[in-house]
Amino acid sequence: MMKRRRFLTAAAGTGLAAGAPFGGRLRAPGRPGLPMPLRSAAPLPRPYQVPLPVPAVLRPLRADATTDFYEVTQQVAHLRILPGLETEAWTYDGSYPGPTLVSRSGRRTVVTHRNELPQPAAVHLHGGHTPHDSDGHPTDLILPVGWSRRHRYAMADTSGVGRITLGERTYSYPMDQRAATLWYHDHRMGFTGPSAYRGLAGFHLVHDDEEEALPLPRGERDIPLMITDRSFAADGSFHYPALDPEWGMPGVTHHWMEGMLGDTILVNGVPWPVLDVRRLRYRLRLLNASNSRIYRLELDPPPPGGEALVQIGADGGLLERPVPHDVLPMAPAERFDVVVDFARYRPGTRVRLVNRLGSGTTAEVMRFDVSGATRAPVDETAVPARLCTFERLDPRRAMAVRTFSFRRTTAGWTINGMPYLPGRSLAAPKLGTTELWRIVSDFHHPIHVHLNPFQVVARNGGAPGRHDAGWKDTVDVLPGQSAEIAVRFTDYTGRFLFHCHNLEHEDMAMMADFVTR
Repeated sequence: MMKRRRFLTAAAGTGLAAGAPFGGRLRAPGRPGLPMPLRSAAPLPRPYQVPLPVPAVLRPLRADATTDFYEVTQQVAHLRILPGLETEAWTYDGSYPGPTLVSRSGRRTVVTHRNELPQPAAVHLHGGHTPHDSDGHPTDLILPVGWSRRHRYAMADTSGVGRITLGERTYSYPMDQRAATLWYHDHRMGFTGPSAYRGLAGFHLVHDDEEEALPLPRGERDIPLMITDRSFAADGSFHYPALDPEWGMPGVTHHWMEGMLGDTILVNGVPWPVLDVRRLRYRLRLLNASNSRIYRLELDPPPPGGEALVQIGADGGLLERPVPHDVLPMAPAERFDVVVDFARYRPGTRVRLVNRLGSGTTAEVMRFDVSGATRAPVDETAVPARLCTFERLDPRRAMAVRTFSFRRTTAGWTINGMPYLPGRSLAAPKLGTTELWRIVSDFHHPIHVHLNPFQVVARNGGAPGRHDAGWKDTVDVLPGQSAEIAVRFTDYTGRFLFHCHNLEHEDMAMMADFVTR
């Protein structure tokens, strides 16, 4: 914690405390008025030159009657992201994104992570309903192979609270949860931002009988899309403005304290890719895995009649009924499962997925090239009017009402005026009871809650928005606004976390523990 206190003192001394943000007011990353993205020194490719890759599915090493067992190695790899250059990345099993894990609801998944990186790591299954000892708490570190507890960085991030292992750690995921699009990423305290930026992220999909009974697109027409923004140094390496290049102290240089913005949009690790599609329905599992960038996604041109993006799922799984959208706002860590019917387009149409909050290179995301066949093939899929049986939490039956204020103070990015202190709990919810959490924000904060999903029940005292439907684990709260969520924690007692998923805010102490009992 001494390093963190020195960082916060330095931040206050450079005008980064409350009352002295950029121009004297708080602004949201990815919106007009913010500083321009960090400009790449390497030449960038023209958009839509490279086919979209789909992350490989990892096969279990072995399985028994109840459990699938996997092994993943965290390692440095040199990837071809930009033409003619190699990018040194931190990866799961040598790829970015990491391999996709696929689980069955109710069937345990056990993953052993081996750390061959030059720094400690912690793995969080984002959206997983997971016991505390496998949740990937940021103080539960995996030290690299060959390190010891006496290494100068080994205990710097934990203050003696975390459970530390040497070389590898085994995570056990019961998977007692609904079908959903989950993802896994590094969660090391103080360094989640640079670790994820270097490539430590991957999909983890969960299926169940309810979902598979629906006539939704599947197989090669069920596509996970991880959207990120990055900037590159002249040699092709990821350019991240760390306050301390040696990673002994967390944080970014003052220009990026509000959140790191890159100038290159990657989808599944490739800049502005293109996907050939037939005139059929496709399921797109959209994930915003950027550090801080907020997207406003839209298809250009839209299909005749609009409502191009038919949402069927949110962070926590299927919606009760589909919700059509023309535009999808996506904050970091949010997932939207959508179905796009490319039969609504004329043969040969080139359809761009664009970001209406971007400009120049950050306005383009990817392109879909619709088949030129004049006769559309028979499509056996459909989007039913009703998707699932949906339980609604009643906020009127809340056993506790809590308010959490996410704001910048003289202590840095804080919750209820306090920077993160490992072991200090801001709530102690009782398992099986519903609570109402009111989240108040001074900035654009995407708030993520571990252990259980929640339901957004109000915004600014009124109704939730169209994009709040379903079970969520991340809620985007706009500057000067509030959101109310109903949450019920189940099954597992222990220490968990909630925090801002703007990774630069998270690394600069905008986190808090809660303890379930």
